[in-house]
Amino acid sequence: MINFENVHKAYGHHEVLKGIDASIDRGKVVCLIGPSGSGKSTMLRCVNGLETYQSGRITIDATLVDTDDASIHDIRTRVAMVFQRFNLFPHRTALENVMEGPLYVLRQDRSDVRDRASDLLNRVGLGDKLNAYPGSLSGGQQQRVAIARALAMQPTAILFDEPTSALDPEMVGEVLHVMRGLAEEHMTMLVVTHEIQFAREVADSVLFLDGGRIVEQGPARDLLHQPRHERTRDFLRRVTHPI
Repeated sequence: MINFENVHKAYGHHEVLKGIDASIDRGKVVCLIGPSGSGKSTMLRCVNGLETYQSGRITIDATLVDTDDASIHDIRTRVAMVFQRFNLFPHRTALENVMEGPLYVLRQDRSDVRDRASDLLNRVGLGDKLNAYPGSLSGGQQQRVAIARALAMQPTAILFDEPTSALDPEMVGEVLHVMRGLAEEHMTMLVVTHEIQFAREVADSVLFLDGGRIVEQGPARDLLHQPRHERTRDFLRRVTHPI
């Protein structure tokens, strides 16, 4: 469904993606792991047009991710993104935040959008917080609103950019629980994460990036239990048994 073909991305003279080749199949969960600065988040941002890439191709269902406005608008109506820092509108309630995209991007009927937004907030365990403002919600609750907002666009895929890294440890579980539910429903997900246990339990495949390159990729059960590359083994030792 999402394909990267020899993708290169640079900021000035600093190349952050150095020939990325990868494929994410429909209905699968793919986790991107690797040290900070390895290019994981940049991969996601190139998929939905938040960043442009200099060469190569990214396609979504054979549609080229290009720089023109029509292409980017089309991609963003089909591929949603959940950010590390929630990015909710602080002056809008949880319900209004979830309604925003379908109302103003998809131009859907307000009554239908309101009903679906309410159902989605119930789905992520926030049926009692419809009229709460983000400032009154915990980090975990805000991230669940952000996931409901992404689902409101009825996407074919969701990109998650370190969705738990800004949360207190006790809040992480509630967000991962929602993501596990999406995986069970076969939502296509591309997830940048440091939660190795989540990747073990939920991911179909894992890409390990380092220095802008995919060092190793394969089924999660193989890569996370018996990595072939020494750099992957070293990284997993460090994150699972920190000094």
